[in-house]
Formats: sequence, C-alpha cells, structure tokens
Amino acid sequence: MKSKSTENVATEQSATAKMVAGSAWMTAGTITSRLLGAIYVIPWVTWMGVYSDQANALYAKGYNIYSYLLILASAGIPSAISQMVGDYNGRGQYLTSRRLYRSALYFSLLTGILFAGFMYLGAPWLSQGDANLVPVLRSLAWAVLLIPAMSISRGYLQGYNWMAPSALSQFIEQLLRVIYMLAATFMIMKVAHGHWQAATMQSTFAAFVGAVGSCAVLIYVEWRQRKYLANLSAQSQNDPEISTVKLIRKIVYRSIPFIIIESAIVLFQLFDQYTFKPVMNQIGHFTTLQIDTLYALFAFNTNKIYMIIVSLATAMAVTAIPLLANARARNNLAEIQQQIEKATLLFASIMMPASLGLAAVAQPVYTVFYRYSEAGTTLMAFAAFMSIPYGLYNIGAAMMQGISENRRMMTYLGIGIVIKMVLQYPAIKYFTAVGPLLATAVAMLIVLVLVYHHFSHAYGVQLGLMVNPLNKIISASLVMYVIVRALVALIYVWLNPAGRYLAFFALIPAVGIGALVFVILVLKNGVAEEVLGLRVQGLKRKLHL
Repeated sequence: MKSKSTENVATEQSATAKMVAGSAWMTAGTITSRLLGAIYVIPWVTWMGVYSDQANALYAKGYNIYSYLLILASAGIPSAISQMVGDYNGRGQYLTSRRLYRSALYFSLLTGILFAGFMYLGAPWLSQGDANLVPVLRSLAWAVLLIPAMSISRGYLQGYNWMAPSALSQFIEQLLRVIYMLAATFMIMKVAHGHWQAATMQSTFAAFVGAVGSCAVLIYVEWRQRKYLANLSAQSQNDPEISTVKLIRKIVYRSIPFIIIESAIVLFQLFDQYTFKPVMNQIGHFTTLQIDTLYALFAFNTNKIYMIIVSLATAMAVTAIPLLANARARNNLAEIQQQIEKATLLFASIMMPASLGLAAVAQPVYTVFYRYSEAGTTLMAFAAFMSIPYGLYNIGAAMMQGISENRRMMTYLGIGIVIKMVLQYPAIKYFTAVGPLLATAVAMLIVLVLVYHHFSHAYGVQLGLMVNPLNKIISASLVMYVIVRALVALIYVWLNPAGRYLAFFALIPAVGIGALVFVILVLKNGVAEEVLGLRVQGLKRKLHL
C-alpha cells in the first residue's frame, strides 16, 4: 500500500512538472508572439498617421472574419488531435497516433483549399458592402491555405507534450509576419506616399508570410524526431484496425465540439462587428467615422494589448488538454482533480497580476502604443479587468475538452451565447464602446460558474481548498495594483501625460516595480510554493525571504 501511495505521489509530481514545464514553453512562445503582435503597432500607427484608427478598424474587421473561417478550416482538429494523440499514447497505441496525424493532414489540406476559396470569392458578400474590406479579406485567404495543416502539426507535437516546437513556430510565424508588414507599410506610406488601404492589405497578407516560416520550423522538427517517432511506432501495441476514412470520420466527429468551443471569443467578436454599427445608428446620430473610431478602440486598440494577457491562459489551456486526456484514458480521477486544481491556481497566479498590472499602467501603455486618449485609457483599464473571464474561459473550456466533456461544454456555451445576445443591445446603449466587452464578460462568467460547478460535482474538485491560495494571489495583486497606480500618478506630476515617448519613462519603472512587489509578496505568503512546488525555495533563499 505504501509503495502504491509513493508511486501515485511520483505520478502526480511528474504530471505537475509536465504541466508547469509545458505551460512555461507555451507561455513563453505565446507571450513573445503576442508582444511582437502588439509592439509593431507603435511604428505602424505612426506611419499610418491620421488614418490609423480607420486602418485599425479595417484590420480588425478583416481579422475577425479570417479568424473565424480559420477555425472552421482547421475544423477544431489541432485541439482534437492533441487530445486524441494524448489518449492513444496513454494506451501505448503510437502507430494509431501516427496514422491519425497523417489522416488529419490530408483533411486539413482539403478544408484549407475550400475555405480559402470561399473567403477569396465570397469577400464582397462578407464585407457588407465595404469596398475597402474586400482586398483585405482576399489577402488573408492565402494564409487559410497553409495554417490548418500547420495547426495540425502543432497539435500532434503537443499530444506528445512537446511544447517547445510549437512555441518556437509561433514565435517565427509572428516575427516574419511583423517584419513583412512593417517593411511593406513603411515602403507604401513613407517611401511611395501611397494609400492607407494598400498598406493595410499588405499588413494582412503578412499572415501568409508568417505561416510559411512556421511550417518550415515544424517540418524541420518532425524530420529531427523521425527516428524517435519510428521507434515508438515499432513498439506500439493493441492498435485498432481503423481505415483512413474511418479515422478522418472520427477526427471530424471529435473536432466538431472543438470548433464551437474554441470559436467562442472570435464568435463574440464577430457578433460585435456585425451589431455594433446598427445599434449605434439606432441609439444616436453618429457618423461612420465616429462609429469606426469607437469600434477601433475596443475591437483593435485595446484588444491588441489585453489579448496578450488572455494568451497566457491560452498557453496553459493547450498544455492541459493532452495531460487531462491521458489521465482520463487511464480513468485516474485523482489525477484529473489534481490537474484541474493546479491549472486553475497556475492561471490565477499569472492572470491576476497581469490583468491588474495592465489596468494600473493603462494610461502610459495606451499612450505608448497609440496616442494620449482619455477614452482609450479608460477602455484599456476596463478591458484589462475583462481579460480575467476571457482567459478563464479559455482554460476552463480546454479542461472540459481534455476530459471529453465536449457536449456539456457546448450546452454551457450555448447558454453564454444567449446571454450575450440578450445583453448586447442594452450594454451598447448605456455603455457604448464598453458595452460589447461587458456583455461578453458577463456571459463568460456565467459559463464559468457552470463549468466549475460541474468540476466540483463530477470530479471532486475542492473549490474550498483553492480559496486560501486564491485569496493570497488576489491580495498580492491588489497591493501591487495600488502601488503601481500611485507610482504612475506620481510620475505624471512631473511628466506631460500626452507625451508618447515620455510615457516610456512612466511605464518601465512601473512595470519593474510592480513585478518585483508581486514576486516578493507571493514568495513571502507561501502561495508560490503551493503553485510551483518546492523549486521556488532556492529563489527565496537568494532573495533572503
């Protein structure tokens, strides 16, 4: 009995170590990609000049449609592949995992062609009569050809819990995308003195350039690991005899819930895109320029920044799926419970300080990336708080998928969509640009209550035991928030708040001091050890805590 207990503890520690290591890789890859995807805005907005808000609105509209079609083109397969590979590997059926991957690649190439064709040919209809949006959508269609297959490869590698290649491919994809779009925008706007619409179109075409680079990285990684994967396939056992057609059918069946669940945030953003202007026209007399400017504020300007925070949760969510699927395949309820609790605390330890920290430095952040704007600063601070339910939805949905609770999650999401639709009109009427964010956040919070109630009821997740560490994390985050807000206010006593470059002098010390305060507080109150394990004791000794 004792040896079994020791074995269980070792298994739990190994699973926790994998989750932390995987989360570290995916967080690093995702956060650097998101940072690149946000930092480019500084020169991009500068070169766009007075057309920046119009360009941002056009960019956001194109990307919302592109993102949703991309999810449909990928058919939710990357996450489904990650889950299914983790499931088959947990049974020792490595050959089936390999055949599954190849079948998914064939299918993704077909869906990529179909949806890229639909996006290119259907651009006039999708644009709602906006002539400027048509070339943007057509430039994005090229990326839809490649990205589904690229995502399949990432999902396959994640099924083996190899997070580093996915992280590296994300970084290369974003790096090449940013280099191309900045070079094209500079040449068009500053050298050739061309039109902002052409610069926006080239900026969106950069998604295809980035995808080519990402595919090259993944092909190289698979080539390097070919012998290891071949050895696993040779040792495979008890593989079921499933034809390629049946495998594809199984993939599609398994991936349908992933389409619906993973597209939630994009679906809500599309709903905002197609309803914001009609509602604004009903509630007041606004010009098209005014509506586009307000839309750009919440759909692009603030979205670019707070989605960096949400991406942290997405990185952890991707890590959770194969680990939970593996535990589910072994019917290890204790491990499922432990990983849900660990993933939630890991999420809170990163998301809480990040979102509150962003709210505290909203003014210098918005000024640095765009220009000084009271409306933009207010919306940025509000959006920072709203990123918490957005991020928690990502990780909650991923864990539900990991334990094969897809049908239940779709039911919960359906409830959330209804709530979003009901709240949308009154939220926009009374809160204008803040309204869509608020309606989405409320809908997601209700979905999350349902998800964690199910975790508690079905898997014995002890929410009460998480209260104490969560309170410590929230307390440390609030103390950090107050200190950083006070510091920013103090700095702006001497600095001109409208100065874009001067905002750096407020931002850098505020971020540094805020991070230091939070780290010291979580090390002193012991919550760091609860989340990350005993490895942080070395750091405590170095800091004399």
